[in-house]
Amino acid sequence: MSDQQRKKLESETMELQKLQKEYATLVASRQKLDSQLQENTLVSNEFKLLDDGARVYKMIGPVLVPQEKGEAAANVEKRLEYITDELSRIENRITDQAAEQEKKSVEIFKLQMDIQGINKA
Repeated sequence: MSDQQRKKLESETMELQKLQKEYATLVASRQKLDSQLQENTLVSNEFKLLDDGARVYKMIGPVLVPQEKGEAAANVEKRLEYITDELSRIENRITDQAAEQEKKSVEIFKLQMDIQGINKA
């Protein structure tokens, strides 16, 4: 194996490892957003069950502060919209990352085959 090929293989392998770390981070972010989506969907559904005159409180630090039901429901809906948009963006990035990883893996495999072919000759 030539020194140039070895360096190329090491470089490609390091790039693949970097892609795998980024992928893992994206998957963790997606899981966190999924959890937040479920929580906020539950809260939104609970708001729909409340009477219009029901008292709603928002926790700010250690204090519960009264809040209008309509305002609180609007805030939750905005949060749901934001979370949904973020989930969509992350899903697209995950798809792109997976494609990049596959491409990089193929490059590494081809490089390894070339190196083995040279060693056999």
